Amino acid sequence: MTFTNGLEKKVSYTATNTYSVLNEYSDKTKNVWIVFHGMGYLSKYFINYFSELNSEENFIIAPQAPAKYYQDSNFKRIGASWLTRENTEDETKNILRYMDKIFETEIPKEINNLIVMGYSQGVSIATRWVASRKINCNHLLLHSGGIPKELKKEDFDFLNPKTKVTYLYGDNDPYITEARKTEAHLQASELFGKQLKVEVFQGVHEVNTNFLKELAK
Repeated sequence: MTFTNGLEKKVSYTATNTYSVLNEYSDKTKNVWIVFHGMGYLSKYFINYFSELNSEENFIIAPQAPAKYYQDSNFKRIGASWLTRENTEDETKNILRYMDKIFETEIPKEINNLIVMGYSQGVSIATRWVASRKINCNHLLLHSGGIPKELKKEDFDFLNPKTKVTYLYGDNDPYITEARKTEAHLQASELFGKQLKVEVFQGVHEVNTNFLKELAK
């Protein structure tokens, strides 16, 4: 049998996706978090990493990656992925429109402290979203993941000079080699300059809940 590539076409349609929240926004809210999970997570489980934060002071929003899949041969564990290299540009636009709706629905006009966090694969979504929508957050936390190579310094020139950017990873993270560390440091330094602070903790490829607690203070 001979296989040939058919003609690939596009169609636009309206889609629905979930997201998760933890706690409620009120006059006592000190921090609003938008947190992008890594590959293999579901937002309803990922948001549990923030359960030890003060519930009155922290309102957490965890968007859900759209592409869900079974993670085991028993078809029990379900995970999700944000993007692949297939049709990346269109898929990114879909995710950004999804984020527009979440932002419109959940984010108040005035926020004391907005923290945007990407973990692992979520770093690529967090940085693309912040750059594309000019999200002037107070803190951008890039946790154990890579920054998309297409992003340039001018994409982040809008950020307030007081905005803090943290690149955080574990010293025994098997996904971050010495070469990738160097590349990531150089890229992040070029994008964010003096606003960048690199934090290394003792650990592997895992969410550092102790750092989250410190950041919430």
